[in-house]
Amino acid sequence: MGRGELANRQMHLARFLRMLQRLADEFGVAVVVTNQVVAQVDGPPSGHMGETRKPIGGHIMAHASTTRLSLRKGRGGNRICKVYDSPNLPEAEATFSIGTKGVDDSTDGKDDDE
Repeated sequence: MGRGELANRQMHLARFLRMLQRLADEFGVAVVVTNQVVAQVDGPPSGHMGETRKPIGGHIMAHASTTRLSLRKGRGGNRICKVYDSPNLPEAEATFSIGTKGVDDSTDGKDDDE
């Protein structure tokens, strides 16, 4: 499926996301949607990640999401979660690790991956 099918794919994606929103509203539950990122090779670095990566799904995904998070690898076994788009949360980052007991505080106490 190439760019010629983009409008059709976006329409189906929008329909699916509206259905998820209705379920969330009806049952009072949170819906978590994961998304892939791809390299942006056509243009300067931009977007929420400040890099040459961008989430797939276009504006449909952005408008259907209330709070958007970006997850990336940090130093060692740490991971970094960044709030980059939310109506009620400031842009911020938190460092955490995933171990045998599940999600835990950062293993080195640092909040960045520099």
